[in-house]
Amino acid sequence: MRALCGAIITAGAFIGLGLAGLGFGTRYNTVALDRDASNRVVHLSWGDLDRPLMVVLVVLVAGAVIGLGIAFLGLAYHHHRRHHEFLKEHGHSPTHTRPPAQV
Repeated sequence: MRALCGAIITAGAFIGLGLAGLGFGTRYNTVALDRDASNRVVHLSWGDLDRPLMVVLVVLVAGAVIGLGIAFLGLAYHHHRRHHEFLKEHGHSPTHTRPPAQV
């Protein structure tokens, strides 16, 4: 269930990133046409972006990273738990006990 929740969070963040990309393209489509005196394209720096678009981008990237982390850790925990269930089902102890020390 944890892995599924992480995958849903990640999918939502990636959909949001796609929509944010469309928003950036719509907002800044004319900036790419600007040229300086030597006829080179003027690139837009991070500080020149609108604050709301920067906040949306940062939140969506953080959501994607967190969602991927939840998905991978949830899947790893699921496999670990299933491994222990398999060992218990086949009569093996998941932890090895040491024999008592001989003096």
